Amino acid sequence: QVQLVESGGGLVQAGGSLRLSCAASGRTFSSYAMGWFRQVPGKEREFVASISWSGTYTDYVGSVKGRFTISRDNAKNTVYLQMNSLRPEDTAVYYCAIDSKRYRFHLTGQDECDYWGQGTQVTVSS
Repeated sequence: QVQLVESGGGLVQAGGSLRLSCAASGRTFSSYAMGWFRQVPGKEREFVASISWSGTYTDYVGSVKGRFTISRDNAKNTVYLQMNSLRPEDTAVYYCAIDSKRYRFHLTGQDECDYWGQGTQVTVSS
């Protein structure tokens, strides 16, 4: 059974940084693209970033480009989201997800993912 466990969320002031981690088990991690999504109460879950199975290709939603960096360590079965220059509008529950198919270069939406973590709260105060 696939399990994804996020950690690293918390409360930070605007302009600060956080690094989220997502540890995966139950699937050959290095064969699957990974993604980070976020959700604010009352709104749909939003794509934030994805990384290809090899780590070569990354994608970001426009609002986080230049501030967030997604990376992965296939030896540790872990994907990271480094978040810098945080803004109050980044406040959300952040979820990691794993692609349902192997060897894709990009994730563009949550429908492409079949397992999700439990989420970690990120709160940015102004």
